[in-house]
Order: sequence, then C-alpha cells, then structure tokens
Amino acid sequence: MLKNVIAPIQAWLMSQGKCVGCGLPLNKAEKKTHKYGKQISCKCGRIYIYNSKTKNYRRALLEEI
Repeated sequence: MLKNVIAPIQAWLMSQGKCVGCGLPLNKAEKKTHKYGKQISCKCGRIYIYNSKTKNYRRALLEEI
C-alpha cells in the first residue's frame, strides 16, 4: 500500500530530472558514458541512466552498474 503512494511521487521527481532520494537535479550529478546511455551517480549513492534519444532518466538495473 505504501508503494502505491510513493511510486507516483518518485515518477514525478524523475520526470522533473531530480533524484528520488535527495532531490538534487540530475544534471548537476557526476556523469559517465555507458553502453546503455549516460550513467549518472548522485551524491546519495543512487545510479541513473539517461537516454538521450527519449530524453528521460531511469534507475539503473543491477546488471547495468
């Protein structure tokens, strides 16, 4: 039940380009080139993948880290 409340908030934050943990704008985080897109590491430890074709962020899977 708690996940039903948190998931839309996290999706909204990621659509705004912000980290779901600390709220830092992801364009200010550390970036690396990765075969799936740009790998972005936030200061709170969460890792994201930026797809330049669709211009959106998503959380990285364990196999992508």
